[in-house]
Amino acid sequence: MDRSAGWVSGHCFGLFTVLALGCGSRVEPPGGADSSSTGTEGGPGNPSDPTSDTGDPGGGIGLSVNRDVDILFVIDNSGSMGRTQGRLASSAPALIEVLEDPAVAANYRIGITTTDNGNPWCGSTSPEAGNLQLSSCRSRTGEFVFNGNPPADATAIACTDVCATDSLEIVPTTTEFDSQPRPRPWLESSEGKTNLANDVTTTEALQCAGPQGIAGCGFESHLESMYKAFLRMQNSDEEAYGFLRSSAVLSIIIVSDEVDCSYNNAHQSIFLPESEGGNPSVFWSDPDASAPSSAVCWNAGVLCEGSGTPYDSCTSSNKDTSGNIGVTDDEAVLHPVARYADFVQALESTKQQITPSQEVLVHLIAGVPDGYDGELTYANSLDPIDQGDFGIGPGCSFDDGDPQTPPVSARPPVRMREFAEAFEVSGVPNIYSICQESYSDAVEAIANTIADQLRPACMPSCVADTDQIMPGVQPQCTMTQEAPDVASGSVIETTVEPCLAGGELAGDQDVCYVALVSDQLSDFCADEGWNLEFRLVRRPGVPAPGGTFVSANCELSQNKAIDCPNLP
Repeated sequence: MDRSAGWVSGHCFGLFTVLALGCGSRVEPPGGADSSSTGTEGGPGNPSDPTSDTGDPGGGIGLSVNRDVDILFVIDNSGSMGRTQGRLASSAPALIEVLEDPAVAANYRIGITTTDNGNPWCGSTSPEAGNLQLSSCRSRTGEFVFNGNPPADATAIACTDVCATDSLEIVPTTTEFDSQPRPRPWLESSEGKTNLANDVTTTEALQCAGPQGIAGCGFESHLESMYKAFLRMQNSDEEAYGFLRSSAVLSIIIVSDEVDCSYNNAHQSIFLPESEGGNPSVFWSDPDASAPSSAVCWNAGVLCEGSGTPYDSCTSSNKDTSGNIGVTDDEAVLHPVARYADFVQALESTKQQITPSQEVLVHLIAGVPDGYDGELTYANSLDPIDQGDFGIGPGCSFDDGDPQTPPVSARPPVRMREFAEAFEVSGVPNIYSICQESYSDAVEAIANTIADQLRPACMPSCVADTDQIMPGVQPQCTMTQEAPDVASGSVIETTVEPCLAGGELAGDQDVCYVALVSDQLSDFCADEGWNLEFRLVRRPGVPAPGGTFVSANCELSQNKAIDCPNLP
């Protein structure tokens, strides 16, 4: 509420408030690529206290009106993930229903990548390395067959049982930085219009695009894949370029049953036998084995205190190729968790230049017990084979009794847990158990956390009641929209008229506004003490172009005790 706005010469009303819609002035995010913003530029004449307006037209308060949400899924596509992917796909309605609820009405993008970032032992996989994936699982059923030990075929449980669409045709769209319509590798819904052809809904598309198969690398690099996905989104040569909108709420959702193995390529010798320059006696469960097990990822990146039955605590640790702990970041065989936390924190800080209260959201569906409340037990497995395979016992297990599908057994996510906890909001745990019959409750909780970040457009100033006879506040405002023409580079200015009765658009309007007062105010605006809220209504399929600004100029109250009695 305390963001400054650029000075604009006043009209007959007191306060000039800029409503930033879509995407506006560009800022430089980490990585150096342009990203769009919905903020207002700072300038002179800005009051430091928005509750002490004097009606001086030189003053200004910036208000960001933002319903944009960017969601990145990082989905484990290793051999044990078939049933989990099917359950995740089945939970797609829980996400989309919240985002499309009229009270939320999010303009959302959903991108999907995998945990496969390559490994010396994964030569037969095709590492996505952060590339966004968008195709129907029915068009790639070969990815749902695992030829390892034991072999598995998850085609039905992960794909065909939950996906009914053989292919996904993506309608070309533009972005803030590319006026040429192209098919983008993400799902999108903006002002009710999607980038999907043939009447396929985003729910149906997500149920088909979400399952990523089980043929990916078994040394999962969740954090590095996420990191590379964001780097690609900032590189104009990549298909994912433009996915990130700097004003949008950013949500990261990682789904996996194993631990993070985001290794430094300079130290890939930790995976190699002695004959190939490695030192298997350090991190391998069996130094004489012909190949390492997943335990190398736990042993190389985690340090535990205690006996192991259970451990007193387990934390991430920098270890070098000889097993020494507490080494520098460059010497660490797995990239430090701080590499990823600092990067995402920089993204959040950039967003907070536009919307100070905005927070990047990070969620895990991983190896913690059902009903996880922040406490997790770490203990060695009682099964020596299981211990040798993973280096640690399960963080949770689940068996639905179906003889056709093996029980779920997931490892405790130490490194990912520390990363996620760095982005907790209000101390609420953002980690959910992968050992559940259904993920719908978890996904709905994640969606509601996203919705909570979409703030309504309160007028952060006390507006005058211009008709004392009529009940409620009768505001007097004018609104002007400035929308960039991407092709010409010019700005088109139009007056935004009030909507018709019932919030309806007139036949020749693409946008109108509704002024909400009294008991029409959202709880958020009412709790803040403001007496006016704006709701913009846009014609379905006609979203605001990137860089659009709408300015509201309202007559201000000279008697706040009457017009805004709840202001602090």
